[in-house]
Amino acid sequence: MNPILSLILRSFVAVPVTIIAGFVSFFFMNINFLPSMGIAIAAGVLTHLILGPIMTSTFLKKHQLSWREYRYIRKNLADAQKKIRRLNKSLFSIRDLSSVKQRIDILRITKKIQKMALKEPKRFYQAEPFYFSHLDSVIELTEKYNFLSAQPKKSLEINQSLIETRQTLNELTKVLEEDLYHVISDDVDHLNFEIDVAKHTIKKQKEAKFPEENRWLK
Repeated sequence: MNPILSLILRSFVAVPVTIIAGFVSFFFMNINFLPSMGIAIAAGVLTHLILGPIMTSTFLKKHQLSWREYRYIRKNLADAQKKIRRLNKSLFSIRDLSSVKQRIDILRITKKIQKMALKEPKRFYQAEPFYFSHLDSVIELTEKYNFLSAQPKKSLEINQSLIETRQTLNELTKVLEEDLYHVISDDVDHLNFEIDVAKHTIKKQKEAKFPEENRWLK
C-alpha cells in the first residue's frame, strides 16, 4: 500500500470528523471552547489511527496476504528501493555514451518490477530471483564499470575488463527482462484467455447471424 496515498485518505476522513466533533461539542453539547477543541482533536487523531489498520487489513484481504507476509515483503521492497537508488546513481555516473541505452533499459526494467510489486505485493514472490540475486549482480557490475571507466589512464587490462563487464551487463539486461516477463506472465495468460473467449464469442455470433452461409462453407 502506498503510504502517501494512505495518509491522504486517512486525513481526508479525519479532518471532517475533527470539524464535526468540535462543532457538535461546542454548539450542541454546550462544552466550553477549549475542551471542545480537545475533543475535536482527539476524535480526529483516533479516526486517523483506527483507519490505518482497517485500510491495511482491507488491502491485505484484497491481495490475499497475511500480516506476516506483508511485513516480510515490505521489508524486502524497502531494501530494494535503497538498492535501486544506488543503481540509479551508479548508472548515471558512467560517462560512456555508447552504453546509454543499455543503462536506461536496466533502470526502466528494475523500476517497473519494483513499481508493480509495491502496487501488488504478491507479485514479489514472482520476482524473488530479481530481488535476491539479479538486482545485486547488476549493481555490483555497474559500480565496477563506473569505477573502471572513470580511470584517467586505461591499460589494456582495464579496457578488456570494461568490454567484458559491458557484455555481462548485456546478458544481465536480458535476465532482467525475463524477470519482468515472469512477473507479468499471469496477466499475459489471462489476456490470451480473454482473447480466445472473445474470438469464440465472435465466431458464435457470426454462425448465428449467417447459418445458411456457414452450412454452405462446411
